[in-house]
Amino acid sequence: MISKIATVAFQGINTQEVMVEVQMSSGLPTFNIVGLADKAVAESRERVRASFHHLGLSLPPRRITVNLAPADLQKEGSHYDLPVALGLMAFMGILDRVELENYTALGELGLDGAIAPVVGVLPAALNAASHNRGLICPQQGGKEAAWAGNLAVLAAPSLLSLINHFKGTQILTPPEPTLIKPSLNHDMLDMRDIKGQTIAKRALEIAAAGGHNILLMGPPGAGKSMLAQRLPGLLPSLEPSEALEVTMIHSLAGLLPEDGLITERPFRDPHHSSSLVSLVGGGARTKPGEISLAHHGVLFLDELPEFARATLESLRQPLETGKIVVARANNHVMYPARIQLVAAMNPCRCGYFGDLDRQCHRAPRCASDYQSKISGPLMDRFDLVLQVREVKVNELMNQSGGEASAIIAERVSKARMQQKQRYNNSLLPLNSVLDGEKLHEIAKPDSEGQQLLTSALEKMRLSARSYHRVLRVARTIADLEGAGGVRRQHIAEALSYRHVAVG
Repeated sequence: MISKIATVAFQGINTQEVMVEVQMSSGLPTFNIVGLADKAVAESRERVRASFHHLGLSLPPRRITVNLAPADLQKEGSHYDLPVALGLMAFMGILDRVELENYTALGELGLDGAIAPVVGVLPAALNAASHNRGLICPQQGGKEAAWAGNLAVLAAPSLLSLINHFKGTQILTPPEPTLIKPSLNHDMLDMRDIKGQTIAKRALEIAAAGGHNILLMGPPGAGKSMLAQRLPGLLPSLEPSEALEVTMIHSLAGLLPEDGLITERPFRDPHHSSSLVSLVGGGARTKPGEISLAHHGVLFLDELPEFARATLESLRQPLETGKIVVARANNHVMYPARIQLVAAMNPCRCGYFGDLDRQCHRAPRCASDYQSKISGPLMDRFDLVLQVREVKVNELMNQSGGEASAIIAERVSKARMQQKQRYNNSLLPLNSVLDGEKLHEIAKPDSEGQQLLTSALEKMRLSARSYHRVLRVARTIADLEGAGGVRRQHIAEALSYRHVAVG
């Protein structure tokens, strides 16, 4: 006779059911955990033993075997503590075996029997709901788990409270789903605070409306970082399905700022000293990187040429496919990475190329060397490349602000709604991911626009990828105007945002 209780193993944002099987048999007293468990799982024996001791329980002097099935799947993490303890108590007759089989459990045990928070509660809750089971989890993860749908959630602070609940002497209150407050205060980060930069604000509005990648290039102090930080204030809130994905990723990374569901689009701005693993994910225990943490949001890379070359090149695949695959010896882990990339850089190392009074004596060689740190294929993946000019004195002293973020966000929302209706509410309702025949059908310019585009392709020597990106940006500009088709002026403005290399 054995006792069983379900838990989960994490593979990217996906989960695989793991059955914790407990058996006690005659023989020398031992406590073994089998099933390809890592060091953290193996150490759960001591945490479970200490928790039982704190509750006045002692393990029977028998041969105890805990199997984590399937046995050929790598088990990582401390969240196996709770299901192992529950399985043991079911075998000892403290809890009902049949009742426990209706739950999926995860949680780390303290030596005093407390149930500590763990990562991945929301994905585990979704897995439990798909198998028509309830979820037993730490108290701190209850509100997060409540978003998984109509399932019973037991969010317990300790083993003792969980035992009392099953015995009927204490009732654990079902957690209520909550929303996480925005990490950025959009009221404080408003576009009207930026003096001048009319063209840059226009480019940022286009980028927000179509989800386009944008590179801001200009001297120090021109406002590149200020512009990038205000982009989230122009974007609409996450759709329910997007919010679940984003929350799951942050839950797996252990980065939920509080218990609940993320509704605002993430904004990630890693330092330029960030390693390759921190950006793409991976590590000894695979976790999502900055690219995945910015899923359905903004990834801002300031001082772009200062990032390591290999780190930047790792962006090329996820920018095209919308996902990142971390290859390991025994399996491949996939994380979603549908991001909007915003980058900023100086035109050269000194930062003042083009200013005859302040540029260094190595110009223009310094500019070409500095900009060559960004490879052509990566530069090709920016839909808009904007030369941000230094703010003039009269603009800086002007007290009248420009348009507020709320006004621009309203136009962006209308443009995005047009795209959503046009693409029949598909999973990718943005112009930035439009491709193939659909692109040529929806973004086909009129005859004058086609002539201009053909001439530009020859003179600017644009690649096929750049050609498609011009069409996507032109389609977004037309959407902002409410135009049915793409015309010459839309193509002209889209072409003005293409990068011209310094020679």
